[in-house]
Amino acid sequence: MKFEPVIGLEVHAQLKTKTKMFCSCPTEFGMAPNDQVCPICLGMPGVLPVINKRAVEYGIKAGLALNCEIGVTSRFDRKNYFYPDLPKGYQISQFDKPVCLEGHLTVDGKKVRIRRAHLEEDAGKLVHAGAAGLHGSDYSLVDFNRSGVPLLEIVSEPDIESADQAQNYLTELRNILRYVDVCDGNLEEGSFRCDANVSIRPVGSTELGTRTEIKNMNSFKAVKRAIESEIERQIKLVEKGERVIMQTRLWNEADGSTYPMRSKEEAHDYRYFPEPDLVPLAIDRKWVQEIADSLPELPEARRQRYVNEHGLPFEDAVILTEAKELGDFFDKTLPLLSTLTHSASSLFIGSTKAYLNETKQDFASTSITPENLCDLVKAIDNGTIGSTVAKPLLLDLLAAPGDVNQMIKDRGLSQISDEGKLRTIVLEVLEKLAEQVEDYKKGKVKVRGSFFGAVMKATDKRANPQVVNKILDEELGKL
Repeated sequence: MKFEPVIGLEVHAQLKTKTKMFCSCPTEFGMAPNDQVCPICLGMPGVLPVINKRAVEYGIKAGLALNCEIGVTSRFDRKNYFYPDLPKGYQISQFDKPVCLEGHLTVDGKKVRIRRAHLEEDAGKLVHAGAAGLHGSDYSLVDFNRSGVPLLEIVSEPDIESADQAQNYLTELRNILRYVDVCDGNLEEGSFRCDANVSIRPVGSTELGTRTEIKNMNSFKAVKRAIESEIERQIKLVEKGERVIMQTRLWNEADGSTYPMRSKEEAHDYRYFPEPDLVPLAIDRKWVQEIADSLPELPEARRQRYVNEHGLPFEDAVILTEAKELGDFFDKTLPLLSTLTHSASSLFIGSTKAYLNETKQDFASTSITPENLCDLVKAIDNGTIGSTVAKPLLLDLLAAPGDVNQMIKDRGLSQISDEGKLRTIVLEVLEKLAEQVEDYKKGKVKVRGSFFGAVMKATDKRANPQVVNKILDEELGKL
């Protein structure tokens, strides 16, 4: 029997507010433990929460970007459970009246429905320490700095059909939240976290199987691996005639497997009831419209514009929309280029991605300007330089400001297109590589590449490739 996975994702996105959800404590990451707390976020008796209006605005903004309906009224509820990093013994969240309902996100051409996106406060954080035991420690300390930070929990329907699709959903979701500037999407700092609900069923069946929830995944790669591992585990259980148990499981990156944490809770286990210290929200339609009008162009719309209006390959459009800063930069370059937008995107994407990965920087910290990219593309197009010279120039411009034309002049990088000069160099190369020439005459045409490479090396990569190939064809044809 063949099985298919059924996957739903729950994403917790920390909102980029300056203060917490229900108090005025700051939300800055990386401060000393328990340095950003007050009686409210520590759950002291007698304190009263006050709703952060900016957090509600950001929740609505994200919901609109995810095609959600924004509730006319919304309400906060108490979600009751005990955990050491939850000081009140309950979490202020939303249950039956969230801010956002019934949205969707298109991934790989498939519409993934979003059941709800609701506001809540984050819990604290356990820091495991000591010599040995659980997680390599024998005791734990609690840091409440994160307690009370605004969260938007985005819950998908079980519409995701593979681990790859789950990874792509998360990538697109994070891009959207960063585009609308409500979450920085930093997985390493925990501001974008994901739990995956996974089940299997026979191919063709419409009934949902028993699901498990996977936690403790700190990268998109880990999400993909964890889901694949859990699917495999469940299939093996069913094929052996055993039963999948509804439970929460943790992902172990080291050995590539999931292991049980606790039995899976349902809504009734949390004993939700309306938060008595907060009145329900009446969400003004005019305010919602103002927020909608402030939304930027979103990744999917930008991709379609690049492909349909500017003729870029879809793969280039995908990379250019991965970060809003990249797309914004390219949009500023487009008016400077009457043609050759594909050449510009290809040159820009390859070198820029390599530079950012190597330096571990974001694009905002680079020095290149739209004028630089435009001048580079024009220099290639008019034959002043070749693409092999343009790439290191682009890397230099990413690292420090400069003028393209002056750099070409100062470094003597102008392309050599003089046929007479290049023919002399080609003939010298063929004379030096006499053994390879004999191989070529015997039918080993692959050695032609060594002739081309030797000419480029002799000219410090400044030779015009088209002219070199033309001369090589002529001279090799005489053999």
